[in-house]
Amino acid sequence: MEPEFWLERWQQSQIGFHQAEPEPLLPKHWSALHLSANSTVFVPLCGKSLDMVWLAGQGHKVIGNELSQIAIDDFFAEQDLTPEVRTVPGFTIKSAGPYELWCGDFFAMPAIATRNVTAIYDRAALIALPPAIRKLYATKLTELTHGTAKTLLITLEYDQSILPGPPHSVPGKEVQDLFAINWQVTELICEQTLTLSPKFKQHGLEYVDQSVYVMSPRTNEPAKAATK
Repeated sequence: MEPEFWLERWQQSQIGFHQAEPEPLLPKHWSALHLSANSTVFVPLCGKSLDMVWLAGQGHKVIGNELSQIAIDDFFAEQDLTPEVRTVPGFTIKSAGPYELWCGDFFAMPAIATRNVTAIYDRAALIALPPAIRKLYATKLTELTHGTAKTLLITLEYDQSILPGPPHSVPGKEVQDLFAINWQVTELICEQTLTLSPKFKQHGLEYVDQSVYVMSPRTNEPAKAATK
């Protein structure tokens, strides 16, 4: 999707992808990463997700990236926080409490933004991207974390001939193709879910498959770019 698509969705408050509660799969499976409480977690394409609040509640510092300034401003307002503001070329950075949110293009993120990151949480980033961009996303994620961050990844899989994304269907084989070169990718669960956006049912999809992956870095080798 072009950046203008997502900016327009936020401008028009067409944000059916935003969940009013933290993702239920997050507290169920976050412990699989075996992180210390003071770990720094990167949340790409974070929107105003309440998953960030849950992560902060576990003692983590949260660094997020989001294209829409509306989403970031809404997040801080809804958490009753007044952020400090600074800028670097291409980004406005707002910080308060455990949160540091970078507004700008994910693919232009500087490595300095994530220099202290030890974990990644991706619930809505990979599935927001069409196939042509997902290889670039995997390469950039590797670059930002030097392939050394433990990751919890949540994806969807369904028949896109019935309903085009976003959110997009990302099969398990593609997850392996994108990330296995730098991470050991383990699927924790794959389950049918009925609790997603009403548009799935409106298009005749009674359920979709939802998968949770843990990705552990292959620390014995230098990070490499995805080849698929």
